[in-house]
Amino acid sequence: MGPRTCAKNDFNLSPVFTVGNGVCVGMFSVGGTSFDGPLYEYSEAPGAVHSIVFRLTQGFSPIGEWGPHLLACDVTAVVDWRNLDTGATGSVSRFIPAGQRSAPAIVLAETGPGRVQVTVRTDRPNVPATAEIVVP
Repeated sequence: MGPRTCAKNDFNLSPVFTVGNGVCVGMFSVGGTSFDGPLYEYSEAPGAVHSIVFRLTQGFSPIGEWGPHLLACDVTAVVDWRNLDTGATGSVSRFIPAGQRSAPAIVLAETGPGRVQVTVRTDRPNVPATAEIVVP
């Protein structure tokens, strides 16, 4: 028997705009992958199955990687999810510091297979991003 391949679906959501600590106005980009798994040992979520990995990137730089970074605030990102096929629900959060630029913050939602409604928001006043994602 040959090696098993993982079924996956990549996605990008609209940016999440938020108020951070103090008077900071920020945004983060949301992308990710839903998959059946299990993920390999050196992945973002080793051994995870039927889940969604969210990649959250703070702010943006209008002139590229080495330019000034705008709209980055210390925030706690929150991913709320509901599996529309099984009724399971959950919420996962992660603090993301404004200075985290080298790699996106990773949030794992272990949703099980099916159609999953997700909302990505912060724990501060915000404009959330929502979507329906199919988890194989």
